[in-house]
Amino acid sequence: MPAPAPSFGELVALVERALVCFGIDGAEARGDETVATQLARWAELVSVWNRRIDLTAARSAEELVDLLVADAAWMARAHAPPERKERERWIDVGSGAGAPGLALALLRPDIAMTLVEPRAKRVAFLRTVIATLGRTDVRIERARSEDLADASCDVAVSRATLAPEIWVREGARLGPLYTSDLAEKKRRGNPMGHTHLK
Repeated sequence: MPAPAPSFGELVALVERALVCFGIDGAEARGDETVATQLARWAELVSVWNRRIDLTAARSAEELVDLLVADAAWMARAHAPPERKERERWIDVGSGAGAPGLALALLRPDIAMTLVEPRAKRVAFLRTVIATLGRTDVRIERARSEDLADASCDVAVSRATLAPEIWVREGARLGPLYTSDLAEKKRRGNPMGHTHLK
């Protein structure tokens, strides 16, 4: 029997606590809501949809928020916005439930995010989230990374989609400026991800 769905208030509190750990103010306004509220609404949708389609293996509200928010919060803080007029283009390959790309888009509205996911049910979920949050600037592309053109973006990220040695090459092909492989550093005992800057 699945665990009971967390309350929205519980999710907001967990998101706020996670953001504080990274020095991010969850009370910062994003339209009519705070960034913490938007992230919690997304987590709530993941919790509900996860009962129908496989989005995450998280077994508790704490684990869900950690999976959805922590990597993106670290990247949002670690990667400074570029000093240029156009928005930096990011791609999240194998986005699944939207982590880390959707959280990055919510935390950093200055980036242009594309979520890349090959599975139709997950794409439908991502479209629902984008519509619910009113983030029509976040693009969703139903594809695999090998279908994408070289230099499709400035920054390519992925969370445990490909083996680290494969992702480093693929991420560099897609986003020549910067790639992040979170699985590799986690494997080495550092949960903050492995960063390659060119």
